[in-house]
Amino acid sequence: METYVTAGIRVSIESFYQEKHSDPQANRYVYAYRVTIRNESAYSVQLLRRHWHIKDSNSLIREVEGEGVVGEKPVITPGDEHQYVSWTHLYTDIGKMYGVYTMLRVGTDETFEVKIPEFTLVAPSRLS
Repeated sequence: METYVTAGIRVSIESFYQEKHSDPQANRYVYAYRVTIRNESAYSVQLLRRHWHIKDSNSLIREVEGEGVVGEKPVITPGDEHQYVSWTHLYTDIGKMYGVYTMLRVGTDETFEVKIPEFTLVAPSRLS
């Protein structure tokens, strides 16, 4: 599990290879990832946006930006956490992801960025 803390917001990521949805002969490797966002600050925060960088081992980089996560813009109060699962695909059997969330301190107009830690996506066949 990869973890990073920015301004009291802890982001932890676990990734899982999805063999059932992958097709290595077609260069399609699918991964799910579980994100846990824990608010260790003194303020309630709302996740407004995400910006991901997805990199295959052939140096192809894709960017994914948008509002919220999996259709939600969760508000996370101090001491609470929000968890979600999403997925991505790669064209190679190894790659990585990283990015940032844009957060709002509830009750203010202050937005700030929270780093999403870089994590590796590896097909099990690559490890043998």
